[in-house]
Amino acid sequence: MFGLTVARFLKQNGLNPSKFSRLAHSLPFATVKVEEISGSQPAEVLNLVQGSWTKSSNWITIPDPLNGESFIKVSEVDEKGIQAFVESLSRCPKHGLHNPFKAPERYLMLGDVTAKAANKLGRPEVSDFFAKLIQRVSPKSYQQALGEVTVTQKFLENFCGDQVRFLARSFGVPGNHLGQQSHGFRWPYGPVTVITPFNFPLEIPVLQLMGALYMGNKPLLKVDTKVSIVMEQMLRLLHECGLPVEDVDFINSDGKTMNKLLMEAKPRMTLFTGSSRVAEKLALDLKGSIKLEDAGFDWKILGPDVHEEDYVAWVCDQDAYACSGQKCSAQSLLFMHENWSKSSLLQKLTDLAARRKLDDLTIGPVLTVTTEAMLGHMNKLLEIKGSKLLFGGEPLQNHSIPSVYGAIKPTAVFVPLEEILNEKNYELVTKEIFGPFQVITEYKQDQLPLVLNVLEKMHAHLTAAIVSNDPLFVQEVVGNSVNGTTYVGVRARTTGAPQNHWFGPSGDPRGAGIGTPEAIKLVWSCHREVIYDVGPVPHCWTTPKST
Repeated sequence: MFGLTVARFLKQNGLNPSKFSRLAHSLPFATVKVEEISGSQPAEVLNLVQGSWTKSSNWITIPDPLNGESFIKVSEVDEKGIQAFVESLSRCPKHGLHNPFKAPERYLMLGDVTAKAANKLGRPEVSDFFAKLIQRVSPKSYQQALGEVTVTQKFLENFCGDQVRFLARSFGVPGNHLGQQSHGFRWPYGPVTVITPFNFPLEIPVLQLMGALYMGNKPLLKVDTKVSIVMEQMLRLLHECGLPVEDVDFINSDGKTMNKLLMEAKPRMTLFTGSSRVAEKLALDLKGSIKLEDAGFDWKILGPDVHEEDYVAWVCDQDAYACSGQKCSAQSLLFMHENWSKSSLLQKLTDLAARRKLDDLTIGPVLTVTTEAMLGHMNKLLEIKGSKLLFGGEPLQNHSIPSVYGAIKPTAVFVPLEEILNEKNYELVTKEIFGPFQVITEYKQDQLPLVLNVLEKMHAHLTAAIVSNDPLFVQEVVGNSVNGTTYVGVRARTTGAPQNHWFGPSGDPRGAGIGTPEAIKLVWSCHREVIYDVGPVPHCWTTPKST
């Protein structure tokens, strides 16, 4: 399955597949061979602390999401083994590894490391290696996996050379008298932690980790253990590109151990990407020293102007079901204007969903929600008055996906708008199901205020799409909503965030962004004002009266 897809990709780019098959086995940074990872030849994942790759006495095994084989062994740190990580973070001062007044050559070093890493990740044999490794641990189509690698590579290209020091650009304001000036600087936090989820095992941790480093911090990285092999290999690539091995610590642990580490190490800032439940717990435990890019129950509104039906249907299918719906930006709730209900949209959505197959991983394992949980949620929705199953609602057949994971066909349930607003239904309808599952509803021409009321009641405000080229309609919806990344226009989507724009929630002072200079500065630095007041003291100055 993987081999044919990769070969096709290489041939399309004028490359010899057999040549790169050999090269993939000789990447100097890699300690694994993707094609050989199996139950009989399990890969190993280590920890990195104080500049050394280490093994713990505790090993856990990760089941292959496609067949259940124990195909990866992870050296997991328990509560007794956290002290080295606590000490490593404590060695970093509050003013960081570098700042505008300290070790500025590190800005240049990181720009150079980034340039080399961008170059390596852009090589077909390296991008193919990471795309296939992503597929092994977080199954998605090759195109989706390669897209994640491409976004990461483009991000690195954006911050080569002087772009790192430009992130720390300061400003000056004239003072009240001669010799006085105030200067604003971007200042690191020092010891920080980065905690990221399973669904984008390369893109999210690389973008946040590099942002932390650029601003002068010493990060400890914790990736979901199920997919941590991807970042272990990426760290080895960064080391080959010149990143000092002491600059980043990398830990594999369970949640309880990581929580204890955070309580003891007391990092100055923690970036958490993941579930809202864990995010709220960490916000309390860390007394607010946290930035969050948590779960999103993301909506899309189809406006009154119906056109480009095939394109809109395709984007809706991609938004809801690419990566088996395991995106924090996945389309969870679709509002159709009554004009769209009269079109062929629903039939097109049904047909597009039916094209998705396990064979090419356009639908696949759901790593955090079981089949029973997803179908159970569906059945509860179907008890709501007027609701109905539009398509899906059945387990995948003829597969070897282990029962600890979910496997269902792309599913959509229709729930009437009035019932969504019913207090007894609202929490159920807007519960995020991190899988190939969406709710669809319809609104009449005069019911837009009801739709806006649904949006106002939501708690997570990550992505949104307003599919309309009607400027007054768009203006009304944008002006009455808060989602941090909102697409508007007939080509609007909820997913597929590239590296060239902000991606993150809004409406929450703890919200974290990713990708852009603004996101990096917001998340990984704080403002420091230095006021120079060197004189001269006025020639005729005398000591004034006390005030």
